[in-house]
Amino acid sequence: MTQYTFPKDFIWGAATASYQIEGAWDEDGKGESIWDRFTHKPYRILNGDNGDIACDHYHHMPEDVALMKDLGLMSYRFSIGWPRILPQGKGQVEPRGLDFYDRLVDELLKAGITPMATLNHWDLPQALQNLGGWPNRDCVGWFTEYARITFEKLGDRVAFWTTHNEPLIVAFPGYAEGNFAPGLASYPQAFQATHHLHLAHGRAVQLYRGMGFEGQIGIVLNLATFKPKMDDPADIAAARRIESLINSLFLDPIFKGEYPADLMDWVGDMAPDIQDDDLQVISQPIDFLGINYYFGQIVSYRPNGLLKLNSEPNLDLGWGITEKGWGICPSQLTALLLHLKEDYGNPPMYVTENGTALGEPVNETGYVNDRGRINFLRAHFIAAHEALQQGADLRGYYVWSLMDNFEWAEGYSLRFGLINVDFNDPNRKRTPKASAAWYRDVIRNNAVSG
Repeated sequence: MTQYTFPKDFIWGAATASYQIEGAWDEDGKGESIWDRFTHKPYRILNGDNGDIACDHYHHMPEDVALMKDLGLMSYRFSIGWPRILPQGKGQVEPRGLDFYDRLVDELLKAGITPMATLNHWDLPQALQNLGGWPNRDCVGWFTEYARITFEKLGDRVAFWTTHNEPLIVAFPGYAEGNFAPGLASYPQAFQATHHLHLAHGRAVQLYRGMGFEGQIGIVLNLATFKPKMDDPADIAAARRIESLINSLFLDPIFKGEYPADLMDWVGDMAPDIQDDDLQVISQPIDFLGINYYFGQIVSYRPNGLLKLNSEPNLDLGWGITEKGWGICPSQLTALLLHLKEDYGNPPMYVTENGTALGEPVNETGYVNDRGRINFLRAHFIAAHEALQQGADLRGYYVWSLMDNFEWAEGYSLRFGLINVDFNDPNRKRTPKASAAWYRDVIRNNAVSG
């Protein structure tokens, strides 16, 4: 058995998001988010689930930080709920909302855990959506003001910041496909939202630099790999189109100061309106790139949909499909990290999300012997180590997720957590799974065996 040892300053963590765990959706002055509105409408979410209570982290935060400490986490990645701080998205600040995150940061530091805070993990205030949401250019200014308020309160203690989590998901499932909040179906709005998300990112980075904090700031993108099914021009072009939409549309403006020309030509009149100097703002240097990796895809040409293609899961030999329908393909994490090394200047990188839902049974005590998750994580850690060996500047790894939570359109049907949460228990009983003990050993040893 081989021991894969990571660099001595490598950071091991776990991640969550505000709407997925906090609950307390209308407490202490919190405003309505687009996810509150979306989940309260019929037939939007599997089984009619919502995040009104979720894991009730808002009321169990100290207990949850104690679980993180017991797990040995070096860092915790969480998101801040914009409508908890600014109930109307702008204007009047809710001090009780700021106080919650102030206490969370202090509790983390007391436990020796480094905070990584995300400003936008999808829960836009509904009041701003009523004014047009992300397709409205004014949203850039609203977000920048929200960032300023948050930086002023927490910037002295939070070492790592990310502006957005997966802006692709905000723009396309939210504004183009209607699967996620706010539930619209307009590709022109999705492309315009994409541009304004980019611009808001750039403005927040400029602001953070101007405020003189000593921490680091970046962005989190969900990235994947796309291989043509056959070695023919139609499949190759189809794979290139989806890679341009999923990866290049978000990487290129930040790292190259431009949008992918092939994609902009393909979408034609749906391309966003871009003003002078926008791309200069968007391409502000960042301190690190967060990467959410879950799968690779095999792509073939088919004359349907915007991009005229069909995609299917890419599977490594001996691996299968997760409950989510994603193929397990650790080798493509290596490939992705090396692609970023070769084509985007090898920025400092963190895997900010990676994990799986495999449907392991829960016993009568709440314990889950999730050997499948352990095997999944082991393989992906080894894949990350391989990329490190080949020179990728990978500096840390955050497992998704700390605990079972509300998984968006899938409600509570998917369990990604290292810690089981009993959603039938009024107190949301937490029980660490087998994977939690295994991950604790990985962190303690800074190594994985395989």
